[in-house]
Amino acid sequence: MSRVLLVDPIDASGETLLREHGAEVVVAPDGRAATIRDLARGCDAAITRSRLPDDIFEAAPRLRAAMIHGTGTDLVPLPSANAHGVAVANLPGGNAQSVAEYCAMAVLMLARNVFPITTAMRSQPWDQARALGARAHEIAAMTCGIVGVGEIGRRLAKFLRRGFEMRVLGNQRRLDRLPPEAEPVRLDDLVRQSDFVVITCPLTPETHHLFNAERIAAMKPSAWLINVGRGAVVEEAALVAALKDRRIAGAMLDVYEHYRIEPGHPLLALDNVVLTPHLAGMTRESRGRMGAAAATDTLRMLSGEAPHHLVNPEVWSQFRARRPQDR
Repeated sequence: MSRVLLVDPIDASGETLLREHGAEVVVAPDGRAATIRDLARGCDAAITRSRLPDDIFEAAPRLRAAMIHGTGTDLVPLPSANAHGVAVANLPGGNAQSVAEYCAMAVLMLARNVFPITTAMRSQPWDQARALGARAHEIAAMTCGIVGVGEIGRRLAKFLRRGFEMRVLGNQRRLDRLPPEAEPVRLDDLVRQSDFVVITCPLTPETHHLFNAERIAAMKPSAWLINVGRGAVVEEAALVAALKDRRIAGAMLDVYEHYRIEPGHPLLALDNVVLTPHLAGMTRESRGRMGAAAATDTLRMLSGEAPHHLVNPEVWSQFRARRPQDR
């Protein structure tokens, strides 16, 4: 019997599918690195929405497959996976609708000053909370720039352009492949012209700290930054400084440079940033789709069949040569 570690909970349909096909399911009680290492030692595969420890495959040589419950390949230490012949798969686009809706919500929340108003309702008199509404904006005449117009960006561009009549700018490596709702522009022009800058691009050597102090300084003082891509695309210390000094209006972040933010993090002390714990893609609908897909592809890998989206095909022959007893 194969054992599958769920680093994070998945939809019940996915768990049921694993068990119906003879897998023993091990659910991690917490996300601490030590817990994951310890449980992974007795498992053949892992399904994760969180970043795995960098030494997971050294600590757990029995692991043969890692399934990313999402898109971000930075959640798995790929060089180590390749060195150990571990097959890694992901689910691109599975939560694109949920993330695009989150981004649209972020644009509206920031424009309408929702977070300060709801906070004031609990701590200040009615009239003081209501006065904060004077800072709100309609978004129809505003501009949103999307950095990395993949499936999430395409859906977001459609929402904002067709639904709210916003001007939408787009930047990616191939400007000729943008959807019709997004105007192709250079990144520097996008940053200077946008009232909202939405980051949906993956983390690569080219995008690491793409938004450094210089690029953040080029944003409008009235602009907001929204990041649902990967935390390290933004130089976090530079963003904190810009927010603290009010050099941009604010930000809404779902991802962080070091994945989790701990108590006492400088972002937590700021009143012009809205923070969520990497849940932009986490809805009942997306969890249902992705839980079943993650379970299906994990079972495929454990049976020697290629998953639908293999991240590291260069190790597939090595992976197939391994057997469950090769530990």
